Amino acid sequence: MEKNNELTIQKLNNVGVEVSGLDINQPISEEIKSQLHAIWLEHGIVVFRDQPDITPESLIDFSRIFGPLEMHPLKATTSSEYPELFILENGGETDKFNTAYYDGEAIVNRLIWHMDLHYTGKPNRGAILSAVHVAEEDGLTGFGDLAKAYSALPEQLKNKIADLDVAYTFEMQRIKWRFADNSGYEPGPFSPKSPSDVGFPDFPDAIYPMVVTHPETGDKILEIVEQFLDRVIEPEKVGMTQAESDQLLHELIEHIRRPEFHYWHDWRIGDMVLWDNWRAMHCTTGTRAGIKRLINRTTIEGGYTLGRQLAANA
Repeated sequence: MEKNNELTIQKLNNVGVEVSGLDINQPISEEIKSQLHAIWLEHGIVVFRDQPDITPESLIDFSRIFGPLEMHPLKATTSSEYPELFILENGGETDKFNTAYYDGEAIVNRLIWHMDLHYTGKPNRGAILSAVHVAEEDGLTGFGDLAKAYSALPEQLKNKIADLDVAYTFEMQRIKWRFADNSGYEPGPFSPKSPSDVGFPDFPDAIYPMVVTHPETGDKILEIVEQFLDRVIEPEKVGMTQAESDQLLHELIEHIRRPEFHYWHDWRIGDMVLWDNWRAMHCTTGTRAGIKRLINRTTIEGGYTLGRQLAANA
């Protein structure tokens, strides 16, 4: 544990830190804002607990410390009163569209490892989650450090993937995600089959270097997550067949699933979690049907295009 003027910083399990000594409803000095930003850059995943009375206004104001906010392109799930807020809700009217079956049990809003807005080619810079209503059971959010995951790769594998690109395909049906673990999974009767089913736009394939250099820190990031991952682009340029490149992606997916790269957040009222979306992936366990859970999220704008969108006829 270390003290940073008024701030206390304590390491979390495996990755990330918890910061205490801060009340977001009180004026925050420019010095403390600078320290918070530096902590975010250094650690990627930052937890704040025991914040009294987190309002939409205080969450939005605090989020702006880390950069301009952007509106989420999936407008069907944003707040009409506070357009900067993206609402994550279980136990509401949209549950039937977000319910799937895992080993026969109905689970709402379970999400596998992903990075926000990854499918656009221009992921947002970061985000903050704030607990409004905590699930009485489950409803955990997982975070994974892909800088740490890259650092842990053998040098031979780092060299092998250094010049490869990877494609992500926006697809609503999880059963079609090529590198997801779908054992025991069945879609629900109302699971969307196309983006238009739930008022979402469609997106062309997004292409990324398999290893991205973080624009602000210079860290190497393993740009591999389960959601929407589809294929390696031109694997033959490093002497691989498509089948061999698929096997490489399976190996890398198994690598990012290793628990030493993960932190699991068990929510309490007064909690906020800030993460670097250029470095960290996240997921959620979901909840059983009928369990209420409400999380507000702000989205910090990304000033760099880390990937590119593939032309429709490419």
